[in-house]
Amino acid sequence: MVTTLQASRVDLETLTAEFQLKAVQVDGFFEEWRSDLPLVSEADRTFLDKVRSGFWNAIEHPPLLEKAIQIFVLGPLLLLADFHLPPFHMKVEKSVEITAQDNETIVRGQIDILVLREGFWVLVIESKESSFSIEVGLAQILSYMLAQPDTSRPTFGLIASGGSFVFLKLVRGAVNRYALSRVFEIRNPGNDLYEVLGVLKRLASAVGEDLELNGRLS
Repeated sequence: MVTTLQASRVDLETLTAEFQLKAVQVDGFFEEWRSDLPLVSEADRTFLDKVRSGFWNAIEHPPLLEKAIQIFVLGPLLLLADFHLPPFHMKVEKSVEITAQDNETIVRGQIDILVLREGFWVLVIESKESSFSIEVGLAQILSYMLAQPDTSRPTFGLIASGGSFVFLKLVRGAVNRYALSRVFEIRNPGNDLYEVLGVLKRLASAVGEDLELNGRLS
């Protein structure tokens, strides 16, 4: 009998058993979030300081829901990363589906935001309201990342939960391996959004370099 699950309700145990998913904690597997990051300009830093101030203003007037996170925090970050400009474009609430090898388990859901370059996936983004932890969105976004149609390339993801951000990398194979970055927090001293923006730009560059190397771009 076929079991159909909603991605928002799937758990890591199911993904591990049915989709051969495995966490990796080996140095070198996911270097893109911490190496060769581009410099963030002073103008962008000034703008991100305003975003951070806006976040603090928003949490003083709860609840800080998912849509508010997308408007106050994600929107400005994606704008500064130039994901709204060619060669990139974004899709919102993109429907996806994955099926286990035995065809007995199907997971369906909608990606909050999908960044693409000429049809190729660049970044899967899942946003959560501030009352949810990063772990709540982990299995959900991994199920979306498993739906990447081009299994020959790594898939990158971002969970934004309130003022917390974590990046993911998934590599497909006989075993589907994934790893996480450290958690970036708006609440930390300084402004972690500088680094979040740097990682966004670095991942976009990494995908572009991979596509060019393999002659995938027009």
